[in-house]
Amino acid sequence: MFQRLASISPPSTPFSGDTIAPRDTALDVPAGRPRVLLDGIQRRWLREQRRRKVGRAYDMALEIAHVIPSNSCVLDVGCGNGFIAHHLAAMAGANVTGIDLDPTTEAAIAYRQFDGKHFPVADSSVDTVLLCYVLHHAQDLGVVMNELGRVLTDGGLAVIYEDIPDVWWDRLVCWTHSLKWRKRTGPCTFRSESEWRTLFNSAGFEIVNERPLSRWRNFAHPVSRRLYLLRHSQAR
Repeated sequence: MFQRLASISPPSTPFSGDTIAPRDTALDVPAGRPRVLLDGIQRRWLREQRRRKVGRAYDMALEIAHVIPSNSCVLDVGCGNGFIAHHLAAMAGANVTGIDLDPTTEAAIAYRQFDGKHFPVADSSVDTVLLCYVLHHAQDLGVVMNELGRVLTDGGLAVIYEDIPDVWWDRLVCWTHSLKWRKRTGPCTFRSESEWRTLFNSAGFEIVNERPLSRWRNFAHPVSRRLYLLRHSQAR
């Protein structure tokens, strides 16, 4: 029933060892490929670090926005990268100025450099001052507290976050933190809850509220923390 089809293929010839080169089984990887991979890993790591940094600043700004009046004039002392000030301005409609030791800051905010002691703003010119994990860096805390009272309006608020060396683990974390910052700002001085209360009261501030914070807010710095809300009264 079926007829054999005529072949149109040319007759095959046996392969000789001289006509086809042996196959190289090694992978052909471009010379710069390892460097490209390392650069990609580094960029991803830096993006993740920035995401966490911005996220922590957002959480703190949201917390602060709940305790300060809307449309306040705010001074962020020791503002660091400036992201807390940046987020707070959007959340609370606040006019926020950041100050720190560096010539510039990372976030796009109103920023001024200062010497670590004297705040570069006028007397009674701000409604709220933020000191987020800053006071333990102060080398002359008396001067800083006097500046705090000078720049705040009557009835103005100070929002203060501090690390508290409650147990041996906290003291170890605080010790390593002090080593890290010693060359830049000098040795850190960490205080207990009662020591901070005594200091704030003696400086003429009323402690409106205070509460503990989770040590796991920052896994890279797991230490006991506390938030203080102070009110300034020029009559005191």
